[in-house]
Amino acid sequence: MAKELHVVMLPWSGFGHLMPFFQLSIALAKAKVHVSYISTPKNIQRLPKVSPDLQHFIHLVSIPFPTLEPDFLPQGAEAGVDVPLEKFNNLMIAYDLLQTPIKQFIADQMPDWIVADFAAYWVGDIAKEYGVPIVYFSVFSAATSVFFGPPEHLTGEKRNYALPSPQSLTCPPEWITFPSLVAFKEYEAISATQSAFGPNSSGISLTSRFAKIISASQALAIRTCYEIEGDYLEVYRKITGKPVIPTGVLPPEQPEKRAKREINSDWFMFDWLDKQNPMSVVFVGFGSECKLGKEQVHEIAYGLELSELPFIWAIRKPNSDNNADEVDDFLPLGFVDRTSEKGLVCFGWVPQMELLGHPSVGGSLSHSGWGSVIETLQFGHCLVVLPFIYDQPLTARLLVEKGLAVEVKRNEDGSFSRDEVAKTLRRAMVEEEGEQLRTSASKAAAVFGDHKLHQGHYMCAFVDYLKKKWYKEIIILDFMDHHWIT
Repeated sequence: MAKELHVVMLPWSGFGHLMPFFQLSIALAKAKVHVSYISTPKNIQRLPKVSPDLQHFIHLVSIPFPTLEPDFLPQGAEAGVDVPLEKFNNLMIAYDLLQTPIKQFIADQMPDWIVADFAAYWVGDIAKEYGVPIVYFSVFSAATSVFFGPPEHLTGEKRNYALPSPQSLTCPPEWITFPSLVAFKEYEAISATQSAFGPNSSGISLTSRFAKIISASQALAIRTCYEIEGDYLEVYRKITGKPVIPTGVLPPEQPEKRAKREINSDWFMFDWLDKQNPMSVVFVGFGSECKLGKEQVHEIAYGLELSELPFIWAIRKPNSDNNADEVDDFLPLGFVDRTSEKGLVCFGWVPQMELLGHPSVGGSLSHSGWGSVIETLQFGHCLVVLPFIYDQPLTARLLVEKGLAVEVKRNEDGSFSRDEVAKTLRRAMVEEEGEQLRTSASKAAAVFGDHKLHQGHYMCAFVDYLKKKWYKEIIILDFMDHHWIT
């Protein structure tokens, strides 16, 4: 009897990557595909529990970092959320050291496919050695992938200079032939050329990692759908010359509504929300790895206060090694007391999906990370975006282009004011000017929240693609063994 399809998952050690790979694993498991999800022990422990009916199909594989120098990474650091920005490259070096045990795992298991993230560029050689095909899975929007282009543009092979100029990143590339807003502002472009295209201590630039894994892949899977990004998906297929397969947006399962509020650590949040008017509250959150400076936090805080809108703010304190004074004035003096009637500030982890699903929440202020966007739009909330790093600016422009968000206006140096935060929030949430935005966001819920569309259509199509090669090999093997598949 033919064996069942087996896929190995290799996510990068950042929560914006770990969770989409986990959600893809869940979706594949529902389609009866066996998944080996590989990460470090602490990251594995941080994942949600796998439901009992899927545990047979999902194998969580813990592979620890090798022993490192004491100061190489903070104690217990295994993901981007654990390390300061200046040690990000050290985390990537540690991640690269996983390739030896991962190679052994692949040699032992001989999976049918490897689904790899951008960071695992070295898995191309491993896959070639053992004859295992690769799918690159992009946790970013299709527009982001299109903006950076095919592998030869990522590495500079088709340019006369080593790095693109910041100016070249401030407008859509030539292969986008339709009107598009997807591009960097000048201050963002300067940072992008340095961080993404420039050399780093890991020995290979971020864009070169992308280029190598894309080149080594048989297909490119993207966490999106035609209903939202059909135009960009077609362009990406054209410029890469590879099969481009949308997996659907992989919307997280909406938590079951609590019949009765339990008295526990998060009870006070829902008790407060229960007292607010329907769709009146702004949920504010900037993800687990977007580390805001004190001045930025203060402007956001004052902006919330000036908007006079009810809000619930999930915020991370500075790292514990910061001095006490910096922690004490992380928020403006007296802010929590002054806004106690209108707002709720929650430090640390919050049940974000359940909060977004509360009927009192009607909008969000966020960094426009693709995962957060998907979580928010499945509830039909309007989006106010304030992007900071990586793909966030490009996703923000995509959302504005599609009429699903309004972006906080910034100064030429990238700074922003409390007045702009307040003005943009009020426009999105209550003013007549934002009525079309609210309508469009509400309509988007029919796409982003349609689990049957994403699991039943897109995931089935993705699994069918994975099985094409697999079925051919099984038929050949069964023929050689004098067995036939009916």
